[in-house]
Amino acid sequence: MRMLAKLWTRLDTAERRFRRSWGRDISTPAARRWAQLHYHLFDHAFLRIFWTNFWPVAPGVWRSNQPTTARFGKYKAMGIRTVVNLRGEDKFAHYLFEKETCAALGLTLVDVKLWARTAAPRKRIVAVIDALRAAEKPMVFHCKSGADRAGFVAAMYQMVFEGIPVTEARKQLGLKYVHLEFTKTGVQGYILDTFAARRKLSEIGFEEWIRTEYTSKVIQQGFDARWLPSNTARALMSGETAAAPAQDDADPPRGQRR
Repeated sequence: MRMLAKLWTRLDTAERRFRRSWGRDISTPAARRWAQLHYHLFDHAFLRIFWTNFWPVAPGVWRSNQPTTARFGKYKAMGIRTVVNLRGEDKFAHYLFEKETCAALGLTLVDVKLWARTAAPRKRIVAVIDALRAAEKPMVFHCKSGADRAGFVAAMYQMVFEGIPVTEARKQLGLKYVHLEFTKTGVQGYILDTFAARRKLSEIGFEEWIRTEYTSKVIQQGFDARWLPSNTARALMSGETAAAPAQDDADPPRGQRR
């Protein structure tokens, strides 16, 4: 088993190195062709030609998976003005094409960074809240599949800006959107479940909870160890095991940024 594990790790590392060795240039026709191949092969863009995961979140607000160039055109025709990219600025094809297309269409592109399989540090979530507050509507926000990061942000938007209870907003993370709770992406729902448990202890809003109590390390520890959300909520509330707000700024280790 150890030999198989080592072999798998080596294959995974080799695949990552190969994937990151090209697909970073769209400046010439030949480079664009290679970048398109990279986009479809490694970012799975071919799946998103017909599958959009495009859903309304609130008046003038939608969620989506990574849009294709054609879909950006449709969003422009719908009247959408702002695109919030939850994958962050990048040097690879999916981002290069997105940036180019938004500029050509006159869409405002806002880049913020979250991860699907890891609890984001406080500063990252606060940056998303601030970006959503400042964004001109109509707007759409997206991640890669539109299932996990987009689902978390959709729930957060409904709670922070629409006053929707966490029990209702939690539905933004569900099978309808291809969110799979039993995988590592279940950490997104665990954040909401921890907040719901915290609300049972005393009244607090989601944004206030993020800005004053939430720490990603404790959330991730609780999710990985399968703590009850109520236990994690109490730990965060007491501050006994939680890092101070200023200390929750470190991004996940590079190997965990997915």
